[in-house]
Amino acid sequence: MKYEAERFFSNKECKYFPCHKGLDEEDFNCLFCYCPLYALGEKCGGNYKMFNGVKDCSDCIKPHIPDTYDEIVERFGEIVEAMKAIQNIDQNIE
Repeated sequence: MKYEAERFFSNKECKYFPCHKGLDEEDFNCLFCYCPLYALGEKCGGNYKMFNGVKDCSDCIKPHIPDTYDEIVERFGEIVEAMKAIQNIDQNIE
């Protein structure tokens, strides 16, 4: 399948490719290699598990599905607000 270049990137030379199982390698999108939704914690909408207070996304393929590009980009405002909140917490601790 052909995808628009700004919406899809596949790095088959990566030593971890594919980093998640369950998707056709031809449709595996590496554009969001590190998921921007991770910062949203439990509100990310992905398939994650918590282990000892640490978010484990190893079973989540959401950022690697080409059709989720729009959903992820539309949530960038939420990500910015989450980062601002974290910065405020850090500044109040210092």
